[in-house]
Amino acid sequence: MEEYNFKDIEKKWQKKWEKEDVYKTSDSTDKPKYYILDMFPYPSGEGLHVGHPKGYIATDVYARQKMMQGYNVLHPMGWDAFGLPAENYAIKNKVHPKVAVEKNVKRFKEQLEKIGFTYDWSREVNTTDPGFYKWTQWTFLKMLEKGLAYESHEPINWCPTCQTGLANEDLEDGRCERCDSEIEQKPMRQWVLKITDYADRMLEGLDKLDWEESIKEQQRNWIGKKIGINISYEVGELDEKVTVFTTRPDTNFGATFVVAAPDSIFVSKNIDNFPEKQKIVDYVNETKKKTELDRIKEGRKKTGIFTGLYAQNNLNNKKMPIYVGDFVLSSVGTGVVVGVPGHDLRDFEFAQAMDLEIIRVVVGLDGDDSLITKPEQVQEKSGKMVNSDFLDGLDIHEATGKIMDYIEEKGFGEKTINYKLKDWVFSRQRYWGEPIPVIHCDKCGVVPVPEKDLPVMLPDVEKYEPTGTGESPLSAIDDWVNVDCPKCGIKAKRETNTMPQWAGSSWYYLRYIDPKNKEALVDKKKEKYWSPVDFYVGGAEHATRHLIYARFWHKFLFDIGVVNYDEPFKKLQHVGLIMAEDGRKMSKRWGNVINPDEVIEKYGADTLRLYEMFMGPFAQAIAWDTKSMEGSHRFLLKVWKIIKEKKMTECGGDKGCGGTSKELINLFHKTIKKVTEDIEGFRFNTAISQMMILINYISKLDSVPRGAMKKFLQLLAPFAPHFSEELWASLGEKKSIFLEEWPKYNPELIKDEEINLVVQVNGKVRENILVSADIEEDEAKELTLSQESVKKWIEGKDIVKIIFVKGRLINIVAK
Repeated sequence: MEEYNFKDIEKKWQKKWEKEDVYKTSDSTDKPKYYILDMFPYPSGEGLHVGHPKGYIATDVYARQKMMQGYNVLHPMGWDAFGLPAENYAIKNKVHPKVAVEKNVKRFKEQLEKIGFTYDWSREVNTTDPGFYKWTQWTFLKMLEKGLAYESHEPINWCPTCQTGLANEDLEDGRCERCDSEIEQKPMRQWVLKITDYADRMLEGLDKLDWEESIKEQQRNWIGKKIGINISYEVGELDEKVTVFTTRPDTNFGATFVVAAPDSIFVSKNIDNFPEKQKIVDYVNETKKKTELDRIKEGRKKTGIFTGLYAQNNLNNKKMPIYVGDFVLSSVGTGVVVGVPGHDLRDFEFAQAMDLEIIRVVVGLDGDDSLITKPEQVQEKSGKMVNSDFLDGLDIHEATGKIMDYIEEKGFGEKTINYKLKDWVFSRQRYWGEPIPVIHCDKCGVVPVPEKDLPVMLPDVEKYEPTGTGESPLSAIDDWVNVDCPKCGIKAKRETNTMPQWAGSSWYYLRYIDPKNKEALVDKKKEKYWSPVDFYVGGAEHATRHLIYARFWHKFLFDIGVVNYDEPFKKLQHVGLIMAEDGRKMSKRWGNVINPDEVIEKYGADTLRLYEMFMGPFAQAIAWDTKSMEGSHRFLLKVWKIIKEKKMTECGGDKGCGGTSKELINLFHKTIKKVTEDIEGFRFNTAISQMMILINYISKLDSVPRGAMKKFLQLLAPFAPHFSEELWASLGEKKSIFLEEWPKYNPELIKDEEINLVVQVNGKVRENILVSADIEEDEAKELTLSQESVKKWIEGKDIVKIIFVKGRLINIVAK
């Protein structure tokens, strides 16, 4: 038998595909389109490990099926190459980021090409290409023009290690997502995008997306819309007001204190007026050393300092002591909260720590209005009002509406909506990023760079390390910084902050549609044909970062007429991680990284592809097991042996084909159905399992229909493309298997002639009976009741009823 030489076969077909442009994507609109997309990688210096290609292989399987089903498929790849990861790698290895990125991209591309993907490399994009980032800059200028981009001087998240400002989305558990350093709050000039203007539209848009509910819920929680009211309290000693936001004003008759965040505007503005000023200054400085996560950690003992001031509750004229407490965050609401310890767990814990009064104003339906003594009695979701004047006896939800109207009518509050989502901090004090295209003029202020002068090129520098001063390294390049103002002509300076990594990745999927266009971000006709992305696959960790930013960016482009659809990604699927064999995440640090090149060298790319899709459910994390590779390899060898050695009959394997058993025809058409549906449902492991069942059956036969094996190869081809092409050619076919039509099953030929009828007595399985698949209810009842194995379970009992589910089961209910 001819040996399965996967090394030669894979090189041969990769060259042939490239030469014949098999995967060249056409912009012809003659066919229905399908746009399937991977979240593009940032090209790290380590290259790919075997966990990275899992999503890429899945989209490739899907893309190949869609090609064979007659779709015009766009399945592109590119590089997210700006930003901190690339720059930190360059600094660590003492190489310029541009040089490092070019080298790493080349390495990634070599690795991907070995696996045999359907990428049309003529559409490759790279966020560091000036032809690409010209349009990132262009979009920023459009946002500036529409009032969505603005300068801010408020405290931002500052990473002392990466030495740059970060958005909230760049943090994990209150620490830098890249280096795990503790974040500081540092006042700094930065550019900010008004993403909050799109908060409601992003929430509403989730309802029409075919995304996993868990991802949509993460977005809802991150946006964090809360409908409530801002209530203002008089601070007599200061002759001013303190304002708090609350969603539960119904409990305000139970308010007994106020707490301000140490970094709130209220504290910084009034600190000189606090009788306990020095204690509060010390407390504020101590708070700066803590992360927000530490401050709000569940179970952490509440701390605070009394300011010596009081706020007056307008509802009952009660004086409430004002504290500074680090469990309150300046980034939430107004940075000040009113304490209602009878009905809020956090407030209850603070009241206990400070020995403050606890008043109960909501009771359960049983009327119990006793003082609370333990946390689990706090924060009821239903009940009625007590000790609350005109609200007494009302349901809490009815009371909430009534008190909001009352407070607004009396003029000491205003209904409002708050969001957890904050405007996007868009400046980075680093070198490796898109220059922000504005010029600062002493006379004209902020002046946009004229569109004809885009892109503003990132200059070549020798020193690109962060300065640590809050200024970008670009600020030291006088020749680049000093320019004439485009508006008045006097000497001015360029903006030296750069954009975050998320800028280019917020719209890159559009550039694949029209990657060489020098006149527009994307051609309108091409965009209308290809958009939106039909299926987007990537890591779940991007649910509250990339996916939030991309949806905002896209909606803005929709508003200015660049795109025709207001959501970028119709369907979304997250990838389950491939863990190392030791059960940990693959990491150079642990020494447990497996290089796909080594696997391909030993087993071939098709075995790697097949194994990664067979490991388990696609969205589940699962540990790599090199030994299990053998099983996938043996399966391919079994298919190879069948086609190379087994006698072939000239028969398609369909109904009426002489010499072909009904059992094979039935199993064959069931396999077509299952593989087709499982690929579409991203259930790749069960699709492969079904093909294995068919091949095991065929391997026991003396002969096999040639037509059936051809169609089987078409089913296998998306998973093992080189292998299938080779065998397809060996069966006399001249054109690529991927230019063939996807097999269709015949519904009449997947019906079983006999089935195992499950017999239950009172819901418990007591027997299985082999019966005709079309057995009717009366015959099934008669047959079942005649079985000795069933009689013993109903002997001496009355049969109440018999439930029959055709083709599946019969359940006898007896007492």
